[in-house]
Order: sequence, then structure tokens, then C-alpha cells
Amino acid sequence: MGEDARASGHPFVVAIKPLVDAMGGDMVAPQEAQGDDVVLAWEGEDVVAVRLPHLSDSLDHILAELERRHGVPLAELDRKTKQSVVRILETRGAFSVRHGVETVAGALGVSRFTVYNYLNRENGRSTS
Repeated sequence: MGEDARASGHPFVVAIKPLVDAMGGDMVAPQEAQGDDVVLAWEGEDVVAVRLPHLSDSLDHILAELERRHGVPLAELDRKTKQSVVRILETRGAFSVRHGVETVAGALGVSRFTVYNYLNRENGRSTS
């Protein structure tokens, strides 16, 4: 099946596409797999390879998805909603990425200091 599976809408490919899209990954033919690509099989036959995004690309993808979900640029959200976005991003590991705080601050239209305040505020609550 290989390349034809992607083009023909193989049920396995159709089933995993929303997950791959949500992760910001790409699907390629199994024979095009390289390095860290994950080759997935269906009933013993390689059907598709998933190319995972770099962490920094993932953060951009997550920010874009949150923006789509809210229906407005993240910088236009109110303070409470921005704090909620920061909590979501923290649980998804956004701040373990190099320059994660700076990237998030830019997307939210706030300073790095404000993002750290949101994080500290949330961490203060969870330890109380």
C-alpha cells in the first residue's frame, strides 16, 4: 500500500490524520521515512510514516491551534483567558522549549515578566 495508502484514503491513515495534524506532524510514505520518523503498520504492512515536528515548531503549532480555538489573536484575549492559556501551555511543556517564555509572551502580547507572574501565580495555588 505505502504511498498509495495515503493517496487512497487508507482507513488507518484517515483514522490517525487528526492526531498527526494536532501534533503538527506530517505523514510521508514509509519508504520516505528518515531519522526519527515513526513508521506505522496496519495488519503487518507498513502504511505510513509520521514525521514529528521539532519542539519549537510544536510550540508554534500549539499557539496557532489555541488562537483558532479562541477565534481571535491570543494578544486580544482578556487577562483571565491569557492566564488559562499559560496554564494549558505549561501542561503541554511549552516552557521547556528554548525561548518558550519569549515565544509565548510575544503571542500573548505581554512581557516575559507577565508570563512568569502567571506561572508563579498558578504554581502558588497548586502548592497551597
